[in-house]
Amino acid sequence: MHLSAESAATREAFLAFLQAAAEQASALLLPGDIFDAWVGDDEIEAGATWLQEIVEGLRGVSSRIPVYLGTGNRDFLMGERLAQATGTRRLIAPAVLGTDCGAFLLSHGDEFCTDDVAYQQFRAMVRNPQWQAQFLAQPLAARQALARQMRERSMAETSRKAADIMDVNQQAVEAALRAHGVTRMIHGHTHRPGRHVFELDGRPCERWVLPDWDLDDAGAPRGGWLAIDQDGAVFNDIEFG
Repeated sequence: MHLSAESAATREAFLAFLQAAAEQASALLLPGDIFDAWVGDDEIEAGATWLQEIVEGLRGVSSRIPVYLGTGNRDFLMGERLAQATGTRRLIAPAVLGTDCGAFLLSHGDEFCTDDVAYQQFRAMVRNPQWQAQFLAQPLAARQALARQMRERSMAETSRKAADIMDVNQQAVEAALRAHGVTRMIHGHTHRPGRHVFELDGRPCERWVLPDWDLDDAGAPRGGWLAIDQDGAVFNDIEFG
């Protein structure tokens, strides 16, 4: 999703999506990267107008249906205070979802990009409780500035990486499916939406990749979600016009 002060069009679409989910869905799961960056739950008290709109929107839909918030590589510091402020439930991924059409393994997906060794080293560092405690001990403004620097560095490094190492590793996907005893997976992170069908241990399997949302950049607007009911899973695109 990548919501931020600069993403006005994306925020507007997200709020409309929340309203539609409240009216049409029985539950909503958001598996990470909801925010462009999240440097601690004290961002809520900082009083940014755009963020209060998002908090109120999430609180509104969570008063009608269960809403689960997972963490991604940009907002892994979302915590219990945000969950309480929004009335949502924390999604600890990977999680096996029981749905009307069977079980799915849901995750943000970055843990499966094992070919990107440098990223996996960074991921391990920032998810270390000691690193997080030291980071959160800094003033909010300092954390926000550091997050911008880290994001700029990440974008520069990404532009130099081979595209294939930033996708999920098939063996990592298969290992996760085996470990959880399921044949279907849903994840995001890679920005390569689609449905991938393959065979594992003699059983048909599928991997659904969620799209990212961006209505603010100069390129073609993009976004969407996956709906699951008794008939199966189906992609829904945002209608932009």
